[in-house]
Amino acid sequence: MFHIDLNCDLGEGFGNYRIGNDEEILRYVTSVNIACGFHAGDPMVMGKTVKMALEKGVGVGAHPGFPDLMGFGRRNMLVSTEEIKAYIIYQVGALIGFIKANGGELQHVKPHGALYNMAAKDYGLGRAIAEAIYQVDKDTIFVGLANSAMIEAAKDVGLPVAVEVFADRNYNSDGSLVSRNLPNAMIHDVELCFQRVLQMVKENTVETVEGNLLKIKPDTICLHGDHPQAVAFAARLEEMLRVNGILLKSMGENL
Repeated sequence: MFHIDLNCDLGEGFGNYRIGNDEEILRYVTSVNIACGFHAGDPMVMGKTVKMALEKGVGVGAHPGFPDLMGFGRRNMLVSTEEIKAYIIYQVGALIGFIKANGGELQHVKPHGALYNMAAKDYGLGRAIAEAIYQVDKDTIFVGLANSAMIEAAKDVGLPVAVEVFADRNYNSDGSLVSRNLPNAMIHDVELCFQRVLQMVKENTVETVEGNLLKIKPDTICLHGDHPQAVAFAARLEEMLRVNGILLKSMGENL
């Protein structure tokens, strides 16, 4: 029996700014990564999103990023190891407060945006993130890019890991994601996205932009909740997985 987790970034509005349809997305995913106020989110949004997710029985994770609200956390920053650890502990701790207040437990931590992409290639940065998470809760699952330096770092620190793949992103042959600055970063053909997901889950491979087959063994698939068609995509993907005999379970249940 094949099984997989579907995760989505949520709680990315703040103040009067709204993005995505969090309540609808929660009908189809099994885990969520909630923004913690640095790249997006605010206390009111965090509290509301955590409550909705726990009521749906969805695994709740923290989605910490760089302190870059203007750039949505997608701009690289040069920061020290001490700063990174403080950023992670601060954001994860804030979300844990809301989770505890609603009677839940933190399932995982997934770095956001530029922090995620930098840590995928920089073992030292990935280790700093992992060590900060370990200091807060050594049983928390670290979610990171398949075949990346941060997965290696998290394992070395002693954290459980969930290997993440993307339904709608192209891959380079070194395992990295094609940069969002390039026109072919995203895959817009929905059927092609579904074919690639099935190939990753059942065959543990994916075709790269260079035409090579990359070995990849996913624990969780990321959906982008800020896309205009995100809800429709999530509904069709969830149905496609079920029809193909793939059981949807949160990463906390799978690992």
